[in-house]
Order: sequence, then structure tokens, then C-alpha cells
Amino acid sequence: MKYKLAIFDLDGTVLDTLQDLANAVNRALEMHGYPQHSVEDVRVFVGNGVAKLIRRAVPAGTSDAECESVLADFKASYRQHINDCTKPYAGIPEMLRALKDAGVKVGINSNKFDAALQSLCHIHFEGLYDYAVGESEITPKKPDPTAARRIMEAMQVSPEETIYIGDSDVDMQTGRNAGTATAWVSWGFRRRDEMTGCEVPVSFDTPEALRDWLLSE
Repeated sequence: MKYKLAIFDLDGTVLDTLQDLANAVNRALEMHGYPQHSVEDVRVFVGNGVAKLIRRAVPAGTSDAECESVLADFKASYRQHINDCTKPYAGIPEMLRALKDAGVKVGINSNKFDAALQSLCHIHFEGLYDYAVGESEITPKKPDPTAARRIMEAMQVSPEETIYIGDSDVDMQTGRNAGTATAWVSWGFRRRDEMTGCEVPVSFDTPEALRDWLLSE
């Protein structure tokens, strides 16, 4: 196998969370009388944490205080509806099981706030991963490499033995900042033509292709 540890992004890489995120964004916007957004709009907004998501979703010129209020309403709504439509991408549970069975450690890292990350990992991937880290007061958002380094330290694996896998430029930057190899997947929230200006050393269109590559000699 190529690596001892595979760290996966969550949203857009192993879980399709987009509809639930869009619904929670629009509920919060509606509460404040703001225009709502399509799922496609929200797809473009995500990737840098929920504070940035809300800042991108509210009208231009919205005050910081008002953004904080909308963010609080978003978080409250998302907590209640975090798993209404969310599901793993087809083939992801089987891929994670194959990695675990082969002895590859599996980490999950997200800019989603940590409590939400832990809940979703427990619901969808119990027994299929080793360590998960989300955003918190002690863990900065990606592309800061703190969370990736925490996962490597917990798994006692070096950066040279690790690959960071995600669907966005933020994920590629995170892996580089952590000193790991990186791989991009095409089924998530970022399209290939949206990855301009970001080096993508290796890419995959299906979880099965990614699995086979990771487990090859």
C-alpha cells in the first residue's frame, strides 16, 4: 500500500452534505428577511468554515453583528436538521472498509464545527475511521495544518506516510501545509475547472479508483 494514513475531508469528499447546508442557510436568511440561495450558490459558498459561508450568503454590506446573528440561527437550524438529507457518496463506506481491512489508518478532517463533525462521523462511519477533527477554539480552520498534524500524531504516522484527500483547493493547501501527499476527488463540491491555480498532483473520479490506487504497491 502507498500510505499508512489517509486523511479525508468530510463535506464533498466522503459525505454529501450540500442539501442540508443549503436548507439551513436559507432558513437563517429567511428569519432575517434576506433573499435565499440555490443549492448551486451554496456549493460555491462552502469550504472555508461556516462563518465564511454565512458572510458569502448574506447581502453585501451586512454588518458583522448581523452576520453573527445569522450565523447563530444557521447553527441552531443545522444542529436540528444535520442529517435530513446527508448521506455518504456511493462507494465511500466500502472504500473506507477496504482501507481499514488493509491496515490503513483513516482520519477525517473538516472545517465543519467539531461537534457536528463528530456527530456525522458517528452516524455514517462508525467503525470505518480512527480519528476525526473539526474546527474548534483550539483547532483553526483549514488550510491551517493543525488538525492534520493532530491526526498524524494520534496515529503515530509521519507526514511522509500520509496522504490528504479532498475535493477543494483548501484541502490541497492543507495537505501541502502539513507536509503530506495530496489527492483530489472530482465528485464533490468543486469542479475541475474551479481548481485553477491549485496544483492537483493526482485525481480520481470514483471511490473505487481511489481505493485501488491507495492499496496498490
